Amino acid sequence: MQKLYPLKFKPVFKDKVWGGIRLKKLLDKDFSPLPNCGESWELFAFANESSVVDNGFLSGNSLSEVIEVYMGDLVGDDLFDQFGEEFPLLVKFIDTNDFLSVQVHPDDILGKKLHGSYGKTEMWYVIDAEPGAEIISGFNRDLDREAVLRHIEQNSLRDIMVARPVRRGDVLFLPAGKVHAIGAGITLCEIQQASDVTYRLYDWDRPGTDGKPRELHIERSLEALDLKKAEEFTIDYEPVPNGSVTLVRDKHFTTNLLTFDRKLEMDYFLVNSFIVLVCLEGAFELEYPGGRETVKQGEVVLVPAEIRQLSYVPKTAARVLETYIG
Repeated sequence: MQKLYPLKFKPVFKDKVWGGIRLKKLLDKDFSPLPNCGESWELFAFANESSVVDNGFLSGNSLSEVIEVYMGDLVGDDLFDQFGEEFPLLVKFIDTNDFLSVQVHPDDILGKKLHGSYGKTEMWYVIDAEPGAEIISGFNRDLDREAVLRHIEQNSLRDIMVARPVRRGDVLFLPAGKVHAIGAGITLCEIQQASDVTYRLYDWDRPGTDGKPRELHIERSLEALDLKKAEEFTIDYEPVPNGSVTLVRDKHFTTNLLTFDRKLEMDYFLVNSFIVLVCLEGAFELEYPGGRETVKQGEVVLVPAEIRQLSYVPKTAARVLETYIG
């Protein structure tokens, strides 16, 4: 069996009622013939859908098929035992020309109970934001379900949520249960559990792509919501020149930010997991035992778990999100 190598995949573009057009300009994503692209799904394999490999001898194979053949060599032995041919994360880019719905996601327990799926804990890295662009994240006070329902009925939900401007480089962590909404004029990278279960509390009284209001899920939202006051909005961090800083460390995934303008050597001998690399800025050569792969802004790479040593050789100064489980 041929040896694994860092894998790239074909993006899957999603037309959304709130979608923008900046993914082409900022990340060179050609989403034609869609009029806009709200989401570009870069890496996923769950619910009978899967990314398709776009480089090397595995080109044309789905990620699920590659996992089936290479198992723990690709994702890590423990993760293969837990998730099988499904990939535990979904990595996407989002671009907004309007507010997303006010929404919440279930945790693992509720997701399994109601949908037979995992929950959805996620993080966002803001790639670009227009002046004054806002994100909603969490409640501004402790609440109970009756109070939330009352604000929904009175169309005053925004009064009890935290809404603040964001800018390029901001990072937000959204555990399952946290109410949130991305505002207009924002482009970001989202790393999340492999789930597409979303409960909408409010959708700004607008029609969907079919001209009809989109479905709300009030009862299930109230069951899923974390009703406590949000103590954190953005994550406080400082980039480390030619090094790594941890942005999120959670049981579902760990995400670090690599910033470098000279060769960076990394080893992953203590990580029994695949590595996902998202190039946010710049370009670099990814050197691994047996070869090298060029990675540019807007590209996502899956590094197999059996590859334990990498060298990042910049073509230009680069910023890269590095994600693994554990």
